[in-house]
Order: sequence, then structure tokens, then C-alpha cells
Amino acid sequence: MFDMMKMLGKLNEMKARMAEINAKNELITHTAEAGAGLVKATVSGKKRLIKLEIDPSLYSNQDSQILSDLVVAATNKALAEVEAMVKEEVLKATEGLVPNIPGLDLSSLGLG
Repeated sequence: MFDMMKMLGKLNEMKARMAEINAKNELITHTAEAGAGLVKATVSGKKRLIKLEIDPSLYSNQDSQILSDLVVAATNKALAEVEAMVKEEVLKATEGLVPNIPGLDLSSLGLG
């Protein structure tokens, strides 16, 4: 039989863990590079660019499109990698709380 109190307890526990995950996501950072390290982008687990390093040798280059492309590449790579890190943290934190349902993506709950 369905136990409503047990379910509410699980929901409260899930809510507390989600708040904990959101707090941890503020602390997760990841750096990725493009152009053999000429451009480095650091992003947070909240998917925000927090630092951008550009090798000074690129400033003298007249082709601003190359610099722009490298910045975009490094930033997108860092964002993709930090997203995977955040998803892993969500899975760890919610293990045992949510049944293993194929296709259930908890990252859609606004964690990040």
C-alpha cells in the first residue's frame, strides 16, 4: 500500500539534498583550453564563465576571428565538461532517493 508519510519524508530529503547540490555547484570549477593552451576558459558548476586567460601572443595577431573562435571553443568545452561533473554530483547525491528510471534526467530540475 502507498505510504504517504514515507513519500513526503523522501521528498523533504530530496529537497534538502538538492539545496546541498546547488551550494556545491557554486564551488565546482573547471578549466578547458583551446589553441594548444593559448586560450583558457574557467567556468563554474552554475555554468558561468568566471575566468578567461588569453596568451599575449594572440594580441599581436591581426586576425581577431581566430581569437574569437578560440575563446568560444575553450568556453564551450569547459561548459560541457562542467555539466558532466554536475550531473555526476546529482547522481551521487540522489542515489537511493529516486528510483532508477531510464531517461530520468535530474539536471532538468534547475541544478546548475
